[in-house]
Amino acid sequence: MQLDFQNITLSEAALKSSQEARKLLESRSGSGREFLGWLSLPEEEAGRVQQYLNIAADLQKLEAVIMVGIGGSYLGFKCLYEALKPAVGQPHGPEILFAGHSLDGDYHRQLLEYLEGREFGVVVISKSGTTTEPAIAFRLLWSLLEKKHGAAEAARRVCAITDKSKGTLRQSADNLGFHSAVIADDVGGRFSVLSPVGLIPAAVAGIDIYSLLQGAMEMSDRLRGKDGPENPAIQYSAYRNGLYEEGKKIEILVYYQHALQYLAEWWKQLYGESEGKDGKGIFPASAGFTTDLHSLGQWIQDAERSIFQTILDVEQAVSPQIQKQDNDGDGLNFLAGRSVHDVNRVALEATRKAHGEGGVPSLRISIPAIDEFNLGSLFYFFEYACGVSAYSLGVNPFDQPGVEAYKKSMFRMLGKPGYEI
Repeated sequence: MQLDFQNITLSEAALKSSQEARKLLESRSGSGREFLGWLSLPEEEAGRVQQYLNIAADLQKLEAVIMVGIGGSYLGFKCLYEALKPAVGQPHGPEILFAGHSLDGDYHRQLLEYLEGREFGVVVISKSGTTTEPAIAFRLLWSLLEKKHGAAEAARRVCAITDKSKGTLRQSADNLGFHSAVIADDVGGRFSVLSPVGLIPAAVAGIDIYSLLQGAMEMSDRLRGKDGPENPAIQYSAYRNGLYEEGKKIEILVYYQHALQYLAEWWKQLYGESEGKDGKGIFPASAGFTTDLHSLGQWIQDAERSIFQTILDVEQAVSPQIQKQDNDGDGLNFLAGRSVHDVNRVALEATRKAHGEGGVPSLRISIPAIDEFNLGSLFYFFEYACGVSAYSLGVNPFDQPGVEAYKKSMFRMLGKPGYEI
């Protein structure tokens, strides 16, 4: 992974602040320090790979597996799955479906109808077991499983990823005999993709979780204990917070491969929920180019200069070549012999140049290819850099007090006991 800045010189003040923030993170002395278990996850989880593969093997025998979770219990694996599955056609192995990530009743009705005639299992992810969206979805799916197979057989088709000792989902797992794995107390949801939360679903989908962890370990070695300004996490933090101080309040994460769409969704939760508090925080947005250049390009080029771009660049891809035609009706013979991926990367360079001339600073983060190793590297980089950036901003990266506001209001309106006005 390489970083390449354009239209920006990293300020000494921002670099110094980020260096101090990295020390705070590594010393585990900052706010939220009780949630820093993710720092050592890659090394710890590498020793549990076979355990997760064994759980996955039972579920892989089924026609479909439904992944139940929301937010950090869902987006990390969703990112992995969408990045690595075939763009068209059905992947090998069980069909992977998702539930519990919304309260869309029509979606859940259609899902249950679809599963009536199929052999399916469930991976349900929730530390407490009471988060509204996944709890409703799992109740619906468990009822269908139990009706089809009886409780004992249905339980063999469920894996619960939850708290070690407490919560309703842990109680159900122990009482009914689900497969299960533990979400550590010191790992928050949005930092959990390299834990069983992401690894078990990935194993079910046939993703190489050991290579994923190898990529994360390589990045951990690159970042941890490295205090100089050449540390890429320090550079990314300084880039973001230096521009924020200059009035750039929106960061657009731009990807040029459809496979990275859900990496952007995962990134938005990671940075939005970690930094958006205390009246502070860069707004994380995303765009898929070149597609969104035909809808957002004008705004990015010429609108208010409140934005900066972070560009994900994939250096290598298997891509068809453009053919020469005798009748050059579309005028594209000048591209004959070039690959579509090559044209896409030229579009990246040209767009970055045009936006730079329009006053948009940018950082390009380049990876060699979209595979498990490089995704593991990106996951760890963004998580580590998020901790550094949030501490540099002066907020606790690991709480989310604002998320509870809508829940309390919703529970009062629904009449949940204990939430009466």
